[in-house]
Amino acid sequence: MTTAPTRRNAVGTAHTRVEGRDKVTGAARYAGEIPFDRLAHGWLVLSTIAQGRISSVEDAPVLAMPGVVAVLHHHNAPRVDTDYTGLLGTPPDPTAAVFQHDRVPHVGWPVALVVADTSEQAREAAEALVVHYEQKPHDVDFGAGRPDAYPVDNHGPAVVENGDLEAELAASAVVVDAEYTTPEEHHNPMEPHAATARWDGGRLEVVDSNQGTTWVASELANLFSLDPASVRVRSEHVGGGFGSKGVRAHQVAAVMAATALQRPVRVVMTRRQMFSLAGYRSPTRQRLRLGAEADGRLRALEHSSLSLTSTVHEFIESAALPARTMYGAHAHHTANRLVRLDVPTPTWMRAPGEAPGSFALESAFDELAEKVGIDPIELRARNEPELGPVSGLPFSGRNLLACFREGARRFGWADRDPRPGLRRDGRLLLGSGIAAASFPAGAAPSTAAVTAEADGTFTVRINAADIGTGARTALTLVAADALQTAPERVRVRIGDSDFGPAFIAGGSMGTRSWAWAVTAAAEELRERLALGATVPPEGLTVRSDTTEAVGALARKERHSFGAQFAEVAVDIDTGEVRVRRMLGIFAAGRIVNPLTARGQFIGGMTWGISMALHEEAVRDVGTGGHYGADLAGYHVAAHADVPTVEADWIDDPDPDDPVGIKGIGEIGIVGAAAAIANAVWHATGVRHRNLPIRPDRVLTAGRHA
Repeated sequence: MTTAPTRRNAVGTAHTRVEGRDKVTGAARYAGEIPFDRLAHGWLVLSTIAQGRISSVEDAPVLAMPGVVAVLHHHNAPRVDTDYTGLLGTPPDPTAAVFQHDRVPHVGWPVALVVADTSEQAREAAEALVVHYEQKPHDVDFGAGRPDAYPVDNHGPAVVENGDLEAELAASAVVVDAEYTTPEEHHNPMEPHAATARWDGGRLEVVDSNQGTTWVASELANLFSLDPASVRVRSEHVGGGFGSKGVRAHQVAAVMAATALQRPVRVVMTRRQMFSLAGYRSPTRQRLRLGAEADGRLRALEHSSLSLTSTVHEFIESAALPARTMYGAHAHHTANRLVRLDVPTPTWMRAPGEAPGSFALESAFDELAEKVGIDPIELRARNEPELGPVSGLPFSGRNLLACFREGARRFGWADRDPRPGLRRDGRLLLGSGIAAASFPAGAAPSTAAVTAEADGTFTVRINAADIGTGARTALTLVAADALQTAPERVRVRIGDSDFGPAFIAGGSMGTRSWAWAVTAAAEELRERLALGATVPPEGLTVRSDTTEAVGALARKERHSFGAQFAEVAVDIDTGEVRVRRMLGIFAAGRIVNPLTARGQFIGGMTWGISMALHEEAVRDVGTGGHYGADLAGYHVAAHADVPTVEADWIDDPDPDDPVGIKGIGEIGIVGAAAAIANAVWHATGVRHRNLPIRPDRVLTAGRHA
């Protein structure tokens, strides 16, 4: 075997994406681009009513159209099994189990799939398909005072009540009691959801855009009652996911059509279809009650959150969870409640729970700082818990105040006059605000295989998903260090369920979970080679499984933390809010690749700008559907909206992780919207408790101030 050059400490050095050239030259193919012989195209037909039943599907005229080969609906589609608990510990969303009955529970429910020889033929025929409905009254009104709301456990109990809340509030020198709302928000990854299904020698193969092929393969095997070994899912390149790319209607419909036609079938969602089929972030209504001594130390903390779900599946946006980590109080009450409406099922969306929850919690803390007359950073310092406020567990590391100290120094926070409405630039009012951020840092069991090749290089095989985060590159650096070789001698292959089980790209747990498995396999391989093991022509492979190691982790509060700083300018004539600069300082474990990590943090902060000022999906109460279900009607931050956004981090390795990783995928958005909202208050003297902070809301609030 050729002796490989040794290079240590690849982790922590900036490295361009190993697949970057393929992506910018078009050599990297995404799920909707890979060619197949005899490929047919499916086009989903969605309901136009919000509640009722399908009376009939007039498929005969459509079947006579050019190129059309099938129309699947509830009368003729294959039956699937939904009586199981999935890989993530939840039952499947029935929206994915398409064409099983005639019920319509929301606008945009899949009612048919038209399959044709070309995508154009399929679309034309789908738009011509006539579906008759028996319409019933619907309810999509997510308003206050819902008597049908109920608590739902998720990542912990729905309701946690420690101490006498009312007594502590009564004994408090200062009380904040306010309601905050966030709207329905949508993921909109650059690459739409796409899947191609085919049967090959009695084995189902699906080429897909997803956040975990283990997850999708397992769900498809369960749905279609297949031997798991007979299902292969591949997803090499993914153009964004943010929580939305799990098991959806398009994959199941593609498998049904491929089974019926015995030819490959591709189904790609349109941008408009993604608004009802790809999941979204539920709107929230959150009430915060904070009671404090005159010096700002908390006596009482109550955070109650209400979100919505569909009538067919239960998903809760646990916005009250951050309060259980961030701040302690003598009385500490948190609750997450849910209401069922005739709407599509929400899903995980970048920083689920923490993103909307931090807006309310960190805005309320800013209001408390104003009332007690102390600096908002100092207020947070006075309420730093030594142990988990609810769990009582020690923190694996909590460097939040270090983030604030470094951020304050770099942002020039000490020069800020705390009084609102004083700074001006012509007709613009200027203000600055801060907020804290946290997100859980978990790890999940994964497997990996590392092969020493006969030519002296190494191949890593792990069922990871690179959804644009740079995971493939990060794992290359991790493997290089574990093997004590140069990254150029390591080749990482990902996104294939045949590689064995591995955790999904989600919950900021992907890279940590995969890196642990890669490190374990690579270190064992290196030891074997050091003991004189020979490498045969086919290579020498070592496989790892971290189930036991992850299960042995001591119980602790494990989180990444951060401090968000924002400066805004508010036009008093138009109501327009512009973010002038943002700074985020994070304590998020050992940073594997500074180049892509900075992009992750800045991407999250940019999304925070979008959340604070732009994003809002609005439902028509009359029809149950969206106004403007497209990127013309649903506004997101564009280049002109993104000013100087800086992200950096402090040294914060996790001592319980073999690489020191925590997780960075989601913490960038946490707290960002609150920092902007707090800056708008500092500029204008008016609080905005409802997102987004639109110009009309600024003008209305200004008139009433």
